[in-house]
Amino acid sequence: MLNDYWPLAQLKLATKRLELRVPNDDELSELAQVAAIGVHEPGQQPFLTPWTDLPPRERALYVMQQHWSRRGMWCAEDWALEMGVFHADQPVGMVTLKARNFSVLREVKTESWLGLEFHRQGIGTEARTALLSFAFERLGAVTALTEVFQDNVGSQGVSRRLGYRPDGTSRDVLAGRVVVSDRLRLDVSDWATPDPTDLTVTGLAEALPFFSA
Repeated sequence: MLNDYWPLAQLKLATKRLELRVPNDDELSELAQVAAIGVHEPGQQPFLTPWTDLPPRERALYVMQQHWSRRGMWCAEDWALEMGVFHADQPVGMVTLKARNFSVLREVKTESWLGLEFHRQGIGTEARTALLSFAFERLGAVTALTEVFQDNVGSQGVSRRLGYRPDGTSRDVLAGRVVVSDRLRLDVSDWATPDPTDLTVTGLAEALPFFSA
């Protein structure tokens, strides 16, 4: 019955190694546990919202509540698609594709986190490539944007490997100090389309009206 009203529950992106899918509550609990164990080395702070500084149990609860909040606030023009990342059916992290005024701007933003033990295995690059392919080739996006702290070497490297170009900087306040992020931009004209066999999308036809696409 849920799928009749919320077809996003059936949306899946499959790559050679990974499956990205909208998690059910049991899977969301498993993903939250991955976050509770840790998503970066001690002393690092890769996110403007310092949720990873929370104690493990509160960190897990944050992941679950944010997912429920974004699902509850969904509308066709302004949405945030959160998908669990699974490797051999093991939860390893989450990725998000967001948009505002999508039918007009055709711009998306991406977010992601992976459990610490799954870093440096190419999983983040593969998952973001899947999201970008989905945005550009299935939803008709024309631009993908991201903002990355200048000292976040891993995320900077992923973005530049995928073809993002500098698009200025932004300054924010985190824990009472100024932090500077690089704004990065990837236009569809610069997108190097992967081999079509690298991504399989299921459940999109029913979900498409939810994206103003």
